[in-house]
Amino acid sequence: MREFNYGGQAVIEGVMIRGRRHVAVAIRKRSGEILLRSQPLRGAIYTARWARLPFLRGLVLLWDALVLGTKMLLFSAEVALAEEGEAVELGGSRAWGTLLLSLALGLGLFFLFPAWVTRLMDQFLTSSLLSSFVEGTIRLVLLIAYLGLLGSWPEVQRVFAYHGAEHKTINAYEDGARLEPAAVKPYSTGHSRCGTGFLLVVVVVAIALFALLGRPPLLSRLISRFVLIPVIAGLSYEVVRLASRRKRSPLGRAVLAPSLALQRLSTREPTIPMLEVAIAALKKVLEQEGEGPRI
Repeated sequence: MREFNYGGQAVIEGVMIRGRRHVAVAIRKRSGEILLRSQPLRGAIYTARWARLPFLRGLVLLWDALVLGTKMLLFSAEVALAEEGEAVELGGSRAWGTLLLSLALGLGLFFLFPAWVTRLMDQFLTSSLLSSFVEGTIRLVLLIAYLGLLGSWPEVQRVFAYHGAEHKTINAYEDGARLEPAAVKPYSTGHSRCGTGFLLVVVVVAIALFALLGRPPLLSRLISRFVLIPVIAGLSYEVVRLASRRKRSPLGRAVLAPSLALQRLSTREPTIPMLEVAIAALKKVLEQEGEGPRI
């Protein structure tokens, strides 16, 4: 069986880890107990052969971020609200409503707004490549400002620390280290396949792709930005995948360096209890997958 690259994301007071066939989330409760939940991954996007094809497999990553990640984040919010004495159900229509609203805001801010601003500036730009570069620069500045603003909130800083715990745990596992806090702690909070770094690659790939389209009228430009998102995601995933597999080569390090630098905005150094949570999530997935965890 081919090697599988485990990954995940931070949630409120916890970490989600996705495996080949299962996903697990671990959450630290106020009592100190670690709450674990796991479930199998079903659906064609995880089981169909086309989902493993180059350029199409990037859609799985997109789905994980938009759907699976949102569901686990909402679950962690339910746990937090329950501990506050507010038993609120955030699933169902609430979950899809939150997802659609977040998606609309993200598309509007990071794709459509830069395209609109650049269209207004096109009369001062001398080429399609320059126009696309300006649009990409605006998109990157917005991304950096957004991450910087989020990172200034104490509550989000804790989520970013759990993000760092997730990265350290995956790095340790891929390095063959024992899955215990003392062994995991020395590893980096950066990871070559991080979603934050993936967004940076998306910005760069979008510059190249949009430059090929020239400078169409505003409506056509906005539609193209929306329609080409799956294409950009697929291309970006292949770039990240290739660079990650060649991360020890000079070219791989050069490609990954900006991504790892950007991750400093979305990660923090985790505490030992945070590492315990991330390790618990990974061990649960390994158990479900039938892998022998390193203990």
